[in-house]
Amino acid sequence: MSNLFKTKIYHIRGLLLTLCVLVSCTHTADILAFDNPKREFRGAWLHVIGQSQYQNKSTKQAKAYISDQLDKLQAAGCNAVIFQVRPTADALYISDLEPWSLWLTGKRGRAPEPMWDPMQYTLEEAHRRGMEFHAWLNPYRITSSTKDILPSTHDIHKHPERYVKFDNKIFFNPAYQENRDFICQVVEDIVSRYDVDAIHIDDYFYPYPANGKKFTDDTDAFTKFGNGMERNAWRRHNVDLLIEQMYATIKQTKPWVRFGVSPFGIWRNKSSDPRGSNSSGLQNYDDLYADVLLWADKGWVDYVVPQLYWTLDMKAAPSRHLARWWNDNVNPKVKLFIGQDTKRTMDAADPGNHDTNELDTKVRLSRKLQNVDGNVWWHGYWVTDNYKGVADSLALKYQSTIALPPAFGDEKVRPEKVRNLKIERQDGKTFLVWDEVPDGPKQMATDQVKYVVYQFYPGENSDDISDSQTIIAMTPYTRVMICDDVDPESVRGMTFAVTALDRMNRESLPVRIKP
Repeated sequence: MSNLFKTKIYHIRGLLLTLCVLVSCTHTADILAFDNPKREFRGAWLHVIGQSQYQNKSTKQAKAYISDQLDKLQAAGCNAVIFQVRPTADALYISDLEPWSLWLTGKRGRAPEPMWDPMQYTLEEAHRRGMEFHAWLNPYRITSSTKDILPSTHDIHKHPERYVKFDNKIFFNPAYQENRDFICQVVEDIVSRYDVDAIHIDDYFYPYPANGKKFTDDTDAFTKFGNGMERNAWRRHNVDLLIEQMYATIKQTKPWVRFGVSPFGIWRNKSSDPRGSNSSGLQNYDDLYADVLLWADKGWVDYVVPQLYWTLDMKAAPSRHLARWWNDNVNPKVKLFIGQDTKRTMDAADPGNHDTNELDTKVRLSRKLQNVDGNVWWHGYWVTDNYKGVADSLALKYQSTIALPPAFGDEKVRPEKVRNLKIERQDGKTFLVWDEVPDGPKQMATDQVKYVVYQFYPGENSDDISDSQTIIAMTPYTRVMICDDVDPESVRGMTFAVTALDRMNRESLPVRIKP
């Protein structure tokens, strides 16, 4: 994080307070501050499949593009990026297990030239900005169209029974333990070699129905492994086994790395199950064989992001009702974020709110629901393109303050406080500086990974660090500029506080100082 950005954050807070005083209007203050929570997951998906921008850029251009995307997401108030690293059993990272992604280089197996590691680069750039990095994998999909060509050495030619074809695509057959083991081997490889904050999988389990037909190409596997189970229950059990094994693999490798799932937005319709939602669309449970509520109840996932990509009152799938349904039905021990379709949200008018789009109502609803801890924007490119002003609205209102991501793990455990907090002045600038607590010989969940800086004006209660508007930086660095050389006396009388966040976003006690 650059000193320029830290200065910008500092001046934004001063601007907010100045405007409120000058205008002396509670409505204006509400628009600017919007009562943003201190903790909230504000993620964005950056997908690679179906995109051409990566394969059409040089390594230098691709790096600059990713950095620009992260700059824009950060400016819009996002604190996490969910970056697709395995779209079709391929890799946007250096791997001995799977080939380079065709979505990166234009051909499966072709390495980038000059060589670079997109996941490592994006991870480092996200962390440099104080953002989380979630590695997004599609577990079962191998090809996305008939144009995809698998090499002659691919395992499908040795063990065709382990794979299924549907809708002109190829998938791992979820019935085979060998496939579950391989997918988990890929996950273990990523978690062990990369400093990811989470592993994230999307909504593709058994194939989606296509052309009015549901997937049926698993008769041989059912005959071999069904063991007397009802067929749909057997399919769900196969997916359950993968989810359970993936969770165990992650936690055995690095216990602090989270496991998140982003399912289709309807678990079951009420017409199929009294517990279901007032909807009439495709169902996770019955059509994709994914029992998301079971995974949450069993503690096999750390967070769930249902894809509520519909308008507020769409008849078949009203996102207003579905947000409440997920809030009421997911085990509260699991974090719940809402997957929001950015384009549909900005395209649909909201007459009930006298608004030209649904953004205000959807954000307010997510914050009103007790068990919802944030939103994820699909897709992030609509945010970075500022589609219909969405990035402006997020930056100036709904995500105008810095938010700490939700904390996981034992709430009683905290990282150490920062050490040796002091004021330094250099070249007319004023800095907060503190010592980094060195990591031990092994990475631990309680390692300090970033810091939160709070600013209090004279008369404000510096003992209270619950107000998001007092946060001026969230950074991995141990040096933050709080005043430039324009007005070095502007911080006199203020109090600053610094806390540390560990790998699970738990916050230390604050250390305070006055310039």
